[in-house]
Amino acid sequence: MDLKEIENQIEHLRNQLAGLDENDVKMQKLRQNLAKAIDEMKAEVYQNLDAYDKVYLARHPKRPNTKFYIEQLFDDFLAFHGDRLYGDDDAIIGGVAMLGDLPVTVIGHVKGTTLDENVKSNFGMPHPEGYRKAIRLALQAEKFGRPIVTFVDTPGAYPGVGAEERGQAEAIARCLMIFMGLKVPVITVVIGEGGSGGALAISGGNHLIMLEHSVYSVLSPEGFASILYKDATRAKEAAGIMKLTADDLLGFGIIDEIIKEPLSGAHEDPEWLIPALKEALTSRLSELMKLSAVEVTEQRYQKFQKMGGLKR
Repeated sequence: MDLKEIENQIEHLRNQLAGLDENDVKMQKLRQNLAKAIDEMKAEVYQNLDAYDKVYLARHPKRPNTKFYIEQLFDDFLAFHGDRLYGDDDAIIGGVAMLGDLPVTVIGHVKGTTLDENVKSNFGMPHPEGYRKAIRLALQAEKFGRPIVTFVDTPGAYPGVGAEERGQAEAIARCLMIFMGLKVPVITVVIGEGGSGGALAISGGNHLIMLEHSVYSVLSPEGFASILYKDATRAKEAAGIMKLTADDLLGFGIIDEIIKEPLSGAHEDPEWLIPALKEALTSRLSELMKLSAVEVTEQRYQKFQKMGGLKR
């Protein structure tokens, strides 16, 4: 039984629980049994998640998106629009805000919470103008000495004909180059699905945080299975060998920190992890802001240099 079916069973039990009269003495025992069954099922299932279960949670339609985290973590957010070359891209949001007393630039992928919002944001798959907007904002942040916080949540950059005609590959490559050379601190938070170059483009930071049930990989398990096995239905098997979970990547030194989520995922209690995430951002930026511009770029360079190295 996959995680979606188990979630449906838990939801069915919750609906039964909600339908019982709280004041009916005869129903109290049944209410207790149903509540206990829900807790036991959640404990058994969510403490033993495999890699593809994490993929499912990272893609969950109710999972909090970048706009939610901006509202919860920052004050006075002012969004900027357009790349000054072609147009605006709703798949990437960016602007300036306050993190406590610290002015910051915020950039992130956007997935919608409704079908209309997802269509508007192209389901979180940016066009080249989205990455050029990110570049514009990053260079502006460098000019004014503002640190940058990026939020990653995308299956990948949009591969359509129009995007390719407008220079998708060049935009991603330039975004990578610019972010790696920035003289201000950059912290990246993977909040959901971090897929391919579309995610990597704004992930060139000094410190990389992942939420517990997010994933970060070179491509989707379906794409991996299609290439390796010539069979996309073997995505679950592929996810198991891709090492795309937060625990895997922390062990390899690809990421630096994991923020715990509620037992059954961030969508169950969106505000639950906000204090820990805000504390992590504040603490890491406080440390990084003590470094000189040269030290900031050198720290970032050394971080990426160590990735993939053999441990003897």
